[in-house]
Amino acid sequence: MASANTSWSEENFSCSICLDVLSSPVTTPCGHNFCRTCITKYWDEQVRYKCPVCNKLFDTRPDLRINTLLSEMVDRFGTSIRVKEQPRVEPGEVPCDVCTGTQLKAVKSCLVCLMSFCQNHLEPHQRVAVLKKHRLIEPMDRLEDRLCKKHKQLLELFCQAEQVYVCQFCTETDHKYHPVVPLKEEYGVKTAQLGKIVSEVQQMIQEKKIKIKEIKDTVDMTKKDADREIANGVQVLTALLCRIEKCRDEFYQTVKEKLKSTEKQAEDLIKELVQEIEDLTNRSSEVKQLSHTKDHLNFLQTFRSLMNPPPTRDWTTVEVRPPTYVGTLRRSLDQLEETLNMEMKKLRDAELNRVQQYEVDVTLDPDTAHRCLILSEDGKQVHNGSVVKNLPDNPKRFTKYVCVLTRQSFSSGRFYFEVQVKDKTGWWLGVAKESIDRIGETRWTPETGYWTLHYYKDGLVFRDNPSVHLRLRAELQKVGVFVDYDEGLVSFYDVEARVHIYSATGCIFSEPLYPFLCPGFYHYKTINCASLIISPVNQTD
Repeated sequence: MASANTSWSEENFSCSICLDVLSSPVTTPCGHNFCRTCITKYWDEQVRYKCPVCNKLFDTRPDLRINTLLSEMVDRFGTSIRVKEQPRVEPGEVPCDVCTGTQLKAVKSCLVCLMSFCQNHLEPHQRVAVLKKHRLIEPMDRLEDRLCKKHKQLLELFCQAEQVYVCQFCTETDHKYHPVVPLKEEYGVKTAQLGKIVSEVQQMIQEKKIKIKEIKDTVDMTKKDADREIANGVQVLTALLCRIEKCRDEFYQTVKEKLKSTEKQAEDLIKELVQEIEDLTNRSSEVKQLSHTKDHLNFLQTFRSLMNPPPTRDWTTVEVRPPTYVGTLRRSLDQLEETLNMEMKKLRDAELNRVQQYEVDVTLDPDTAHRCLILSEDGKQVHNGSVVKNLPDNPKRFTKYVCVLTRQSFSSGRFYFEVQVKDKTGWWLGVAKESIDRIGETRWTPETGYWTLHYYKDGLVFRDNPSVHLRLRAELQKVGVFVDYDEGLVSFYDVEARVHIYSATGCIFSEPLYPFLCPGFYHYKTINCASLIISPVNQTD
């Protein structure tokens, strides 16, 4: 009997579907062998039943049974029959879509099957005639997204007109007259742009880091300022508390000393009265004793010495006057007030010195000046010339009121400027927002975009609704205006007296602010004809 042929190759024992060693092998009516699980799953996904190898069609689903002889041969040689090892898929590589368990690296992708295959599972496409006609490309993932939705062809071109990806058929239809280039060429263009984008992004990142550092530095500086402010404040308040305690002790001591003096006076008077009472009592006893004597000579001799009472003070005018405390507390408070005023002066000087550090150099804008106003060449002075000049129309110009703004505006941070108002009997100073009405009649209040101090005759007013009438200590020579845009604060100062005049708080600024000057009206060229002068800050220590 002839011996069995043991020289069969591994392909005789491999499943054409999974390309692995046959497991529970079955044979189709056309004679091809498959794993029972593989062919069953394959036919479950088909509408018509055909052989995966020769494509023979079956009218009904064949009844498959285990090929006993082949199964025994597989069992005999199964330990040595294995498909050659293929590289496993690594991160970033395209995996095989057929592999189960450990996935292998795909070597080709099929545009017909829309699947990627490793070397093992690619074998049918290299052997079966029908599969050989399929278009194979280099491995790609998400194949469905790489096909034209309309023509089911690979998106290999780029339309520069509409900035979309197209297939070859698209260039012959919808994009026939559009400039189209291969994806590789557009990739080169976009790669060059990507380098620029990366550079720009890195620049933005660097700018953001610099901004973070600026913010942190600002916070650190703010903390130091806060610590210094707290230290100074605690020092001043502690000194005031010490002065108050001293004032309290001195007041207490003064009242106590007055009480003690009165008590001493009363005690001495009572002591003297007690002594006189004692003397009179003794005299009364002597008189009574004498009245009982029967010795006439002794009576007459003694009577002479007893007939006059012992000398005493005239108490009709003697009185104890309670001490008066009128003015005691007031004098103590006067001393305290003097100390407080000294501290307040120091604080006012420190506050003004602090805001003067935010001085800005501003000049008046002739394009905004009313036609009656006359500006100096350097843009630092303005007065009312009382004559309407023929000037070109300008939408920025005030036409109703004699006002002028500066060229410079401020949209953040803090700024400070000083204006000399000496010899003037009326003026307006402050800041105004950019969108104020410069033509019609407008009440200058924060509601309409003005934050101004108004001086007229002997009055000083902050224009608001209602207006705030302020105390005028002395004739103003120079006014300082400080604005903290972010904090919503506008403050006015009497520079010469170094006194805070008024602060508008809780202001809402949403657009640029301009320093605002109005020299006011005058009559007969003598009243209120002096100029408003933007002056440099002369800061004192």
